[in-house]
Amino acid sequence: MKIDHIGIAVKSLSEALKVYEGAIGLSVGGYDQVDEQGVRVAMLKIGDSRIELLEPTGPESPITKFMTKRGEGIHHIAVEVEDIEKTLETLKAAGVRLIDSAPRQGAHNTRIAFIHPSSTHGVLLELVQHGK
Repeated sequence: MKIDHIGIAVKSLSEALKVYEGAIGLSVGGYDQVDEQGVRVAMLKIGDSRIELLEPTGPESPITKFMTKRGEGIHHIAVEVEDIEKTLETLKAAGVRLIDSAPRQGAHNTRIAFIHPSSTHGVLLELVQHGK
């Protein structure tokens, strides 16, 4: 396992990229939009991992709801797994509270599922399995 990315909720990708690209010097490796989750995404490579900037596409986006409560900032940490179904089964058997009991489509040809922060000491964890 490794950290795949850290998700950061932002009001505006273009404003955030002024800092992440312009001032810090990271490069966008790709953009995506996940309508099911109501987000536009910019992925920035940093070492062996990435930073995922998440901009809401509307008022019903989970990112909008997150920022209403907490403001912009770290939203989740994503961990790469090889077999997301097997990982979810193992977590369920261990009594871990899941947000997603089955994988769903994520950005950039991934399958994802979230673990509830109540089981991970206040941190929203995302499981990520990359497509072939």
